[in-house]
Amino acid sequence: MRIFNNDGSEAMMCGNGARCVAKFIHDNDLSKKNPLRLETLSGVKTLYLHLTPSGKVASVTVDMGKPSFSEPRQYDEAAGNTLEVSSRSFKGVFVSMGNPHFVIFVDNIESIDLTLYGPLLEHHAAFPERCNIEFAQVLEDGSIRTRVWERGSGITLACGTGACATAAAANSIGLTGRKVEIVMDGGKLTTEWDDHTGNIHLTGPAETVFEGEMTLQNI
Repeated sequence: MRIFNNDGSEAMMCGNGARCVAKFIHDNDLSKKNPLRLETLSGVKTLYLHLTPSGKVASVTVDMGKPSFSEPRQYDEAAGNTLEVSSRSFKGVFVSMGNPHFVIFVDNIESIDLTLYGPLLEHHAAFPERCNIEFAQVLEDGSIRTRVWERGSGITLACGTGACATAAAANSIGLTGRKVEIVMDGGKLTTEWDDHTGNIHLTGPAETVFEGEMTLQNI
């Protein structure tokens, strides 16, 4: 799988995209293997397909691999965990899921001006390769409301690697357990950080929205 952002840059991995690819492959009879193994720029991912009674893919669990809290190529740790932009300081947790994320926990997520702070944090000097930015709030029921500024794309409705990064960040500072529901603008995802393998599993739905054909020409 190769995936490209809105600005033309290539993403290393996309958890939501992986689920869509799995559904497309299975429902179009390109492969009936279950699980599927999907090669990405951040490694080979294993996808477990959950089927409807009619045999179509309803949801997919993706083994997203191990989170890392230290990646010198992606995050300059000398910057610390508090970054300043536009005369405001944000304390966060850096998590790499193959691609970089900076997760900031706040008391009122709806008050955050994502269009202002998202791009400033994405391009902060602490991130040599730019960064995905998540603002997150732990809700009363234990789930986490998350809003995403995605590197190279801006505000997005959801982000699979961002959901995993948010869950790992929350657990690392004692806010949640190993299994947590992430509530994004586009819907809900379930994350579970496996005690034995250290990998995070991401589960969410996959639905066919439309089909079409495109003609690509060299310019």
